[in-house]
Amino acid sequence: MYQLFIANKNYSSWSLRPWILMRQLQIPFEEKIFSFGSRAFRDFSPSGRVPCLHDGDIVIWDSLAIVEYLAERHGSVWSEDKKIRAWERSAAAEMHSGFNALRQYCSMNCGLRVRLNECPDALQRDILRIEELWTEGLERFGGPYLSGSQFHAADAFFAPVAFRVNTYGLKLDEAASGYVRTLLALPAMQNWYEAALLEPWRDLAHEAEILQFGTILEDMRPTGIDSGTAE
Repeated sequence: MYQLFIANKNYSSWSLRPWILMRQLQIPFEEKIFSFGSRAFRDFSPSGRVPCLHDGDIVIWDSLAIVEYLAERHGSVWSEDKKIRAWERSAAAEMHSGFNALRQYCSMNCGLRVRLNECPDALQRDILRIEELWTEGLERFGGPYLSGSQFHAADAFFAPVAFRVNTYGLKLDEAASGYVRTLLALPAMQNWYEAALLEPWRDLAHEAEILQFGTILEDMRPTGIDSGTAE
């Protein structure tokens, strides 16, 4: 069975991508969760980062590489249609390498509600591009997912954005807001969210990012700080 190594569900947008894909496609795996700050990351990941997938003695340590590895072994990771698949891969790759302002100003923190101190032009451009990209997919392929009626890898790559919208109250147009609601309603997304809220571990660097750019309106997490391993 696959082993998927991830970090805190509250913070780790990168971990969510393969996790939600495998859950949605019903690909069995053993979840191995380590909190940020643990020195054990290099024990299972050559880069010392998450996510990292182990398939026996094969190790894959990047979210996009994990998705492509799974696509070689399982159906429905990408669309069977070549044109749609090209669009999906382009959208996923754009998320994988872009939207730097969104990452900077709106780091993932499922358990908080935050009011941004400002919305810089770079962040607004990222939000407008997300609206444009999502609307294109929904209109071209009919929804409710980005490339049609089935959840594919492109949706997995944008799943963390849905949590960011929730945390920061980001204003989106109706099509994009509807897509966010679709993602948040998935049982697997709800499972991730509920587990994130229950985590007792805190990473001070992630917490400081929030305070740098916003004001915390509500914290729904339990109190306590623990930087050890969570398994």
